[in-house]
Amino acid sequence: MTNCLDFYRCDICGNIVQVLHSGEGDLVCCGQPMIYLQPQTTADEKKEKHVPVFINENLVQVGTELHPMIKEHHIEFIEAVSPDRKNIQIKFLDIEQLPQMNLNQVEYNKLFEYCNLHGLWVGGE
Repeated sequence: MTNCLDFYRCDICGNIVQVLHSGEGDLVCCGQPMIYLQPQTTADEKKEKHVPVFINENLVQVGTELHPMIKEHHIEFIEAVSPDRKNIQIKFLDIEQLPQMNLNQVEYNKLFEYCNLHGLWVGGE
């Protein structure tokens, strides 16, 4: 069973999907089940700064110290989710950009980010 807003990844081609409607079936890509991405938290953090944080009510960034943005190690996207889970804002990043996102006027409490080397991370609340 899939849950709304969960993330899954294909180990063969690298596709990443986010569930928009919960369902009973399994997600399959390249002929095999996709892997559920369990978001990592501050408890999982070592030297790297991956947890997305609110800087203020209008700005979020990855890490209290900005995460690197180089070809070999970068943030692919940042996502903010509202408390009622009815509003989502997402920003896809290029390596030339800072790992930050300006928020629209919706209240958000949960943040996600995806690092090309270290996977999915959650923060906020």
